[in-house]
Amino acid sequence: MIGSLRGTILERTDESTALVEVGGVGYLVSVTPRTLAELEPGSPAFLYVHHHIREDAQTLFGFLSRDERATFQVLINTHGIGPALALAILGTHSPSALVDIVATSDLGALTLVPGVGKKTAERLLVELRNRLNLPMLDPLPVGGGNGSTVVGDVREALAGLGYAPEEIRDALRELPANADAATLLRDALKLLGVKRA
Repeated sequence: MIGSLRGTILERTDESTALVEVGGVGYLVSVTPRTLAELEPGSPAFLYVHHHIREDAQTLFGFLSRDERATFQVLINTHGIGPALALAILGTHSPSALVDIVATSDLGALTLVPGVGKKTAERLLVELRNRLNLPMLDPLPVGGGNGSTVVGDVREALAGLGYAPEEIRDALRELPANADAATLLRDALKLLGVKRA
């Protein structure tokens, strides 16, 4: 089983896959768009890896942190969540944001994940309630820094949806920072949609 890779990024083969060369061997690794944005072709990289083995295929999933890999493993061991949906969830929400979403039963935040409707989100909240209590996953801080945490989570979600950092920055500058995450994300997506149209 492969647990990590340290090597050079040869290329981004599509919007969710990187080719990582380690010791002369190229490994195709599935990642979130946010992770892919961090992997510059020609640059060195270290990824924590989940080696997913099925009868007909083997797939490597790469993550920048242990928390992200641990969350992915919790997700794929949850009824009804396969690797593709788990990656989509992590492409939209960071591990700490997901812990907070489940803790607060934030249905709206879960439905922001592509492919997750209201019924699926409700089921996921129930399924994940007792599964995300891993000691390595710290919930979001509460109190004074909450506003900046909301903005940071929205920034991560937008990056996970493929928006460029400059687009995200410009959109968030036009919106009130004291809004809740779901409202801020919805309004940012509206703004970004108008700008791209």
